[in-house]
Amino acid sequence: MKSILLTITMMLFTSIGFSQNYNTDDSKIALHGYSPVSYLDLGIAQKGLKEYKTTYDGLAYYFTNGDQKKTFEANPKKYLPQYGGYCAFGVSVGAKFRVDPNKFIVKDGKYYLFLYDLEVDAQQLWLAGNHKELVTKANSKWTKLSEE
Repeated sequence: MKSILLTITMMLFTSIGFSQNYNTDDSKIALHGYSPVSYLDLGIAQKGLKEYKTTYDGLAYYFTNGDQKKTFEANPKKYLPQYGGYCAFGVSVGAKFRVDPNKFIVKDGKYYLFLYDLEVDAQQLWLAGNHKELVTKANSKWTKLSEE
C-alpha cells in the first residue's frame, strides 16, 4: 500500500491536465468519446459515434445512437461522471489523474472512472476499500481540486 501511495503521489506531479476542472484535452471531447448514457444506463463502456454528438457546457459528448443523445439532452447533469471524469481514487487522495475509459464502476445512480496503467489499477484499489468512505473523502477533496 505504501508503494501504491508513493506511485500516486509521484503521478500527482506529472499528471496531465492538473489545472483543469474537467478531464479532457484540447479537443474538448468528454470521456474520450465514450457515451455517458452507456456507462450509467447500461453499465458498459461504449465508444460513441460522431453523428450522435451533442455539446454541453463547452464539451462534446458522443453517443451510440439518437435515443442516447436525446436521453442525455433531456437531463445532462444526471449523466456527468463524478469528479469531472478524473480518477475517483486519485481524487480521494487529493490528485487529478487521467483515466482508462474502460475502468469504471456504477453505484447509487452515479459512475466513477479510474486510472489504469502498468503500476496502478485504481479501480481495484477503490473496490478493495469502503465505497462510502472513499466517496466521502473524494467529495471533500473535489471541492478544492475542482477550483484548481
